Amino acid sequence: MTAVERAPDPPVTADHLPALRRRTTAVLVASQILGGLGVATGIALAAVLAQQVSGTEALSGLAPTATVAGTAVLSMPMAALMTARGRRPGLVLAYLVGALGAGVVVVAARVGSFPLLLGGMAAFGAASSANLQARFAAADLAEPQRRARAISHVVWATTLGAVLGPNIAAPAGRSVSGLGIPEAAGPFLWAAVIFLTAAVVVAVLLRPDPLLTARALAPEDERSPGARSLRAGLDAILASPRARLALVTVAVSHTAMVSVMSMTPVDLAHHGAGIDLIGLVISGHIAGMYAFSPLMGRLADRVGRLSVIGLAAGLLACALFLAGTAGDRHGQTAVGLFVLGLGWSAGLVSGSAMLTDAVPQSARAAAQGLSDLTMNASAGIGGAVAGLVVAQASYAWLNLAAACLLLPLAGLALFTRGRPAEGARDGG
Repeated sequence: MTAVERAPDPPVTADHLPALRRRTTAVLVASQILGGLGVATGIALAAVLAQQVSGTEALSGLAPTATVAGTAVLSMPMAALMTARGRRPGLVLAYLVGALGAGVVVVAARVGSFPLLLGGMAAFGAASSANLQARFAAADLAEPQRRARAISHVVWATTLGAVLGPNIAAPAGRSVSGLGIPEAAGPFLWAAVIFLTAAVVVAVLLRPDPLLTARALAPEDERSPGARSLRAGLDAILASPRARLALVTVAVSHTAMVSVMSMTPVDLAHHGAGIDLIGLVISGHIAGMYAFSPLMGRLADRVGRLSVIGLAAGLLACALFLAGTAGDRHGQTAVGLFVLGLGWSAGLVSGSAMLTDAVPQSARAAAQGLSDLTMNASAGIGGAVAGLVVAQASYAWLNLAAACLLLPLAGLALFTRGRPAEGARDGG
């Protein structure tokens, strides 16, 4: 048998699953705390650093956009690697690439090269891809009726690192002031070390591999290696209306969030906010993204995935109105960004659970990779356009444009609600 088909060593039985679920969740929680800390520490000042290096505001949105684009591009190789070898190799490689990217960003800032900066930001996005894929690793061994909660617990773990990250951006910047490195690049040096630590945690402790274990315990008719290709994942999504809705949900939620969040520091700076205040606003936003994810998971398991998708659309609409009409009222901007994070959390948790419900186990890793590719590619386009919209129009127009994305999501959700559920795999 190949490595894909081989059962974990030692073999795992159904009796071992409760303890294995707890162990797997604990390791993923630890890696998420580290990964969230590293990503948030760097990304908090990405647009500001891009503006400093490029010398123009119009290009400032390209730094976070490059990160999202890198996350999207790397999601497919990660999905292919996980499909063939399991979750652990894919997560470790992603954190290592993220650490390399963070180092390249520091070098680019030191020499003043904007193209090199964008390349480093793209590689930096690999760490975000690892953080996103970890939620599916939590779902590999979860019971169907608790799948959304399993996903949400790993998403929640990012809270500790992600909220702290923007607030240590300032001391991280000051720590490199004597090295000839711009302060806005200091957080990326810290992020590189953090990502390396996360890679070690996953490599050493995520054993046995949750995806390979789930495959070993799956029924015989779901173990066909031919059903694990990326094409099989695409076919599984296209064949299921609920899988298609899940894909649109995570894509729209992520695009709206990334587009607005990436340009909020620039808008705040325009209205007199300093780096510490910007860090607090982004911290509040990230708290909204992650801290309440267990609530979203419980709701998705209890009242159904569709209902929480509707909640996500409502929260996102409210957030975009608040942020878009805030002007120089920093408190309103902070509230809007917090609610934006809540809407993203509801969309990501419910959409991820619905996607996992709606496709066969053998095709899940591939379908999940395609989902992350779609959501990050969409967000990458949104982030690229966001900087141009703010430069040519305003931050308010950016929020209005993001709100327009919610219309097709709402229509598709209503259409899907009128269709019967697709058998036992669907979680509501």
